[in-house]
Amino acid sequence: MPDIRSVTADFAVAPQIGPQDFAELAAAGFRRVIGNRPDAEVPPDLSSAALAAAAKAAGLDYVHVPIVGMPSSAQVEAIYAAVQGADGPVLAYCRSGTRSITAWAIGQAVHGGAAPEALIALGRDAGYDLSGVLG
Repeated sequence: MPDIRSVTADFAVAPQIGPQDFAELAAAGFRRVIGNRPDAEVPPDLSSAALAAAAKAAGLDYVHVPIVGMPSSAQVEAIYAAVQGADGPVLAYCRSGTRSITAWAIGQAVHGGAAPEALIALGRDAGYDLSGVLG
């Protein structure tokens, strides 16, 4: 099982996951996985196509929103929409989880989902420092 870091009851982040993880993610109650790593960063067995196929085989939705560096407003909106449109808990991943939680937190702040201080605290509890982004 990957290093899943719960942020809220319906959202978690993780470092890189692999095809072998999707059955466990489904069993853990996740309904959608958001991949934030560009295909250029990973070997073919971890490509968005490979992971989308593994997600489908496990009965999960898969959304690919590749992020390099700080997320753009379009990427933030895509992740916000993917989380809001999910029919249950969502797991987002990238190399370390930082891009995933950063994009999610910015979306929450922009859409009034939580105050920046609360989002910074959620990030800290999950092991990420969001103070430079939201502080």
